[in-house]
Amino acid sequence: MRRILFRLKILVMQMENKVKVFLVDDDALFLKALELEFLQHADFTIETFPTGEHCLEQLSQLPDVIILDYHLNGIDQNAINGIQTLERIKAYNPEIPVVMLSSQDKIDVAINCMHFGAFDYVVKSETAFTRLQKIIGTIFRFKKMEKTLNWYMERV
Repeated sequence: MRRILFRLKILVMQMENKVKVFLVDDDALFLKALELEFLQHADFTIETFPTGEHCLEQLSQLPDVIILDYHLNGIDQNAINGIQTLERIKAYNPEIPVVMLSSQDKIDVAINCMHFGAFDYVVKSETAFTRLQKIIGTIFRFKKMEKTLNWYMERV
């Protein structure tokens, strides 16, 4: 019952103010497929970017979540990579949750992403979208708990 109530609250929140998600990936096919999945199965506002630089130029739009590819050098070999983009996002606003996405299923890559402030790490696969949906739900549960904790801490 609690789970259903929570999901209803998330839906109401989304209806009132849609969650803005930035998708950043240099693989145009994967980026479009991910965008379509989000548009078909979740009520989010989606912005897509082929490079980290393009994403950084739009940070003033204050996305709720950024899903960021690890490599980002498929279009321009001189483009900044995912870790460099992550560092700049966190310098701009450390509160923006960033989920790193990669075709590499290596623990050291995941640990490196987390070291630089990523909220989570997802391997590109047929289940990536489902995993991303769950992570976004977790991000909002975490933010809600954080707000509640801050409210209590202000009163102590």
